Amino acid sequence: MEFEDEIFNDGLPKAYYKHNDNGQYVLETNAPWAEKVSCALIIAGNRANLEEIRKAVLAGQKSPLCYYMEMRQMDPGILAKAAGIAVFRVKRHFRPEIFAKLKPSVLNRYTKALRVTLEELKTVPNI
Repeated sequence: MEFEDEIFNDGLPKAYYKHNDNGQYVLETNAPWAEKVSCALIIAGNRANLEEIRKAVLAGQKSPLCYYMEMRQMDPGILAKAAGIAVFRVKRHFRPEIFAKLKPSVLNRYTKALRVTLEELKTVPNI
């Protein structure tokens, strides 16, 4: 699965509206060139952010929670709501020393919200 599919449409086909020769709207599955360029720029930016966060996690500056939150294009507020945890606690869990002490019940909330396994949540991919 391509990174674009995972970010934007979860693997489902995209549909675009365009005018046909009669001036009516029809569905088109091929993306216009402007959207392809925009998507490429967004994906490049996301990959750069993910790599920066991954390096910070490996350096011990952030918890893996930051990486997976960014991978799912969430912010602390969205993650807090999805996991049922207060925003200030989510931000606190970005600190590696706090994240390492989290109870399994809290980690399970994050795994469900981020759609990752517990083992994945505790580490970041080695690229």
